[in-house]
Amino acid sequence: MLRVWLPPGYRTTNRRYPVMYLNDGQDLFDEATATFDPVEWGVDESMAALCKTRAIEPFIVVGVDNAGHLGRPHEYLPWPDMTLKPVDDHPVGASYPKFLLNEVIPLIQKRFRTKPGAANRALGGASYGAGIALYTVITRPGSFGKLLLESPSLYANDFRLLTEAAKLKRWPGRIYLGCGLTDSEPVDDVHKLEAILRSAGLGPNRFYLLFQKDGRHNSHWWGKRFSVAARFLFPR
Repeated sequence: MLRVWLPPGYRTTNRRYPVMYLNDGQDLFDEATATFDPVEWGVDESMAALCKTRAIEPFIVVGVDNAGHLGRPHEYLPWPDMTLKPVDDHPVGASYPKFLLNEVIPLIQKRFRTKPGAANRALGGASYGAGIALYTVITRPGSFGKLLLESPSLYANDFRLLTEAAKLKRWPGRIYLGCGLTDSEPVDDVHKLEAILRSAGLGPNRFYLLFQKDGRHNSHWWGKRFSVAARFLFPR
């Protein structure tokens, strides 16, 4: 299922808009549908406020639902996560980029007025959802011009996402990376990813890192930081 948020004025103009695709669609707009924890990101409220104050270039948000709490790791992991109990020996995350690029994006482009080209497409997520977003831009370089990563899970298959990221030569034009500084967060792993991005030559005009002192690994904090990410990825 796809959940689509349209900017104010979409229905009264012929304007075309950039698009942000976010994983864990159930968690973005309504706590009644949230599966990660019983809290929503509040993306619709954040976007309404950002558009009202003209803080960003308005864009469409597409929430891509996952397979539910139990099916989420199976869908988002390209390789087995040995910390899961029981371990899923055959996750299908390696097929996720194809699903996004061959099914989701063409459908959105057909039904909504979107700006063409990868420069006008962002992809993002949190935890496993961030991991599969990173995997997508690694395996399909040039497919997304912007990337949002919140508290990314990078450790599966002996930190293979970090190994593959270190080889990538073509990063998105803008990358936002957010994480809390509490024990529930992957702080060391995020520092390793930061080092890879800085070694790739991504300066402050392309890479924004936000560590939040009290931030925890949950939707409340990911939603709390969403406005910062949106302002960096889609500046007016």
